[in-house]
Amino acid sequence: MTVELKVAEGWLTVCELSALTPGRGVAALLPDGSQAAVFVDRSGRPYAIGNRDPFTGAQVLSRGLVGCAQGRPFVASPLLKQRFDLESGRCLDDEEVEVRTYPVRTAAT
Repeated sequence: MTVELKVAEGWLTVCELSALTPGRGVAALLPDGSQAAVFVDRSGRPYAIGNRDPFTGAQVLSRGLVGCAQGRPFVASPLLKQRFDLESGRCLDDEEVEVRTYPVRTAAT
């Protein structure tokens, strides 16, 4: 099974699902030069958000800690610790801030 992200050009294969470790992210360089942070939860569901921390500008969200708050999966930035919902991209600590989310799917290889 591969993990694919929906980008402007269509579905982009990022990696094998087995290469992802629950609770840890990987960064993916996208065709437009931006980056995505890709995660998988313990049930095997993948998520993808923009890798750029909007508070610092650093491409680090893929290195953040994954958790769950009120049933919502999130990643906490490794720099200033703001939490971003992996489904909506909204910052759980500042309602006016969000990161991009990407449609993600798994596909048979």
